[in-house]
Amino acid sequence: MENGTGTTPAREPGTSAGEPGRRALVIGAGIGGLTAAAGLAARGWHVTVLERSPTLEPVGAAISLAPNGQRALDRVGVGDAVRDLAAWQGSGGLRAPDGRWLARTSSEEAGERYGDNLVLLHRSTLIDLLRARLPEDAVRVDAAAEVTDPGAADDPRRPARVRTATGELTADLVVAADGIGSATRRLLFPDHPGPEYAGFTTWRIMVPAPAEPFAPHETWGRGALWGSHPLHDGTVYAYAAAAVPEGGHAEDERAELLRRFGDWHHPVPALLAAAAPEGVLRHDVRHMRRPLPAHHRGRVALLGDAAHAMTPSLGQGGNQAIEDGVVLAHHLAPGTPPGPGLAAYSADRLPRTSAVVARAAKAGALTLLRPALAVRARDALVATASRLGPDLVLRSFAGITDWRPPERTYAAPARGARPEGRHGEETGSGT
Repeated sequence: MENGTGTTPAREPGTSAGEPGRRALVIGAGIGGLTAAAGLAARGWHVTVLERSPTLEPVGAAISLAPNGQRALDRVGVGDAVRDLAAWQGSGGLRAPDGRWLARTSSEEAGERYGDNLVLLHRSTLIDLLRARLPEDAVRVDAAAEVTDPGAADDPRRPARVRTATGELTADLVVAADGIGSATRRLLFPDHPGPEYAGFTTWRIMVPAPAEPFAPHETWGRGALWGSHPLHDGTVYAYAAAAVPEGGHAEDERAELLRRFGDWHHPVPALLAAAAPEGVLRHDVRHMRRPLPAHHRGRVALLGDAAHAMTPSLGQGGNQAIEDGVVLAHHLAPGTPPGPGLAAYSADRLPRTSAVVARAAKAGALTLLRPALAVRARDALVATASRLGPDLVLRSFAGITDWRPPERTYAAPARGARPEGRHGEETGSGT
């Protein structure tokens, strides 16, 4: 890769060994950025990950990995390690605040329909698994980076340029996984309005499991919801949401949760009693209702929340970022120039993520209905549909969680014999 002066820069410390002339910079060491880095490194790219934070300790408590995310992780060799952390066994489903079950499902039904169960795990655990797929010096922390020139994908004399505190870097490819407030997105698409408030805020806590057991559940109330899910290590990940004006944070968020959810069914009061006030995370939810025109420009690819921020209503934000990473690496295999590869990446990911963003917004509107009559009608409809078809909860994810990673083309079926992992996907290398 030429640097504009006719010379080829030597590999810098922190860049994974790979094919000469294929240097990638990944901005952001979150789950999507590290997945992309691992996938690209397996494809022969020299990869450097630049993370502005002083550590890789992730923001957020836990992540929910659906079968589509697990299959994508198979492409970078960590899918089975994630499956080993599954804690959901038996029944679960949707409840009302008084404890009534509106719809029930089970881990066995989930596995039968989609091939895998839902896995919830600490974000830090997944970060560690992905980080281990990269060379020791491939990730730089405390390394804020900003794209200054996206470059020209069809001109090898014009690489992408990134400014850091220590100087300018050039690269054949830049992966911008810089989050919902992405400066890279604003540079590439300055006329796009960006994320907008989705109409609700969320809280998250991690606490020890209560003495009295409970089935995993999500509970829908009036303009509010709560979810409680056990993790493999014995802790519980709980989340809540409420339809409130933007920016209305409380001085004591635990007290706010008690006010809103303290009289809901078990285990909600017990989990709140175990929560420390400083351990409650609250974030207003923003999403990109209007899709971007593309997920790339020049030699820069946008990934995850930077490309398609969505509400957490389907639990797909992290899963879609992981999909992005493996699909991007797929289209930038050895011998594929950045231009056609990035165009194929946009063509694959833009329709899918736009559809998931829209479905997540609709799901959020349904779960957070406020009028009392509408809430009663919703609950009655869900309960009736569940009696007629017990897998209502699972069917709502059709077309999302049944996604499979690309082989020859996006979501193509397997052709011919190939090595298989424990769950039927290709093993480890991402090739």
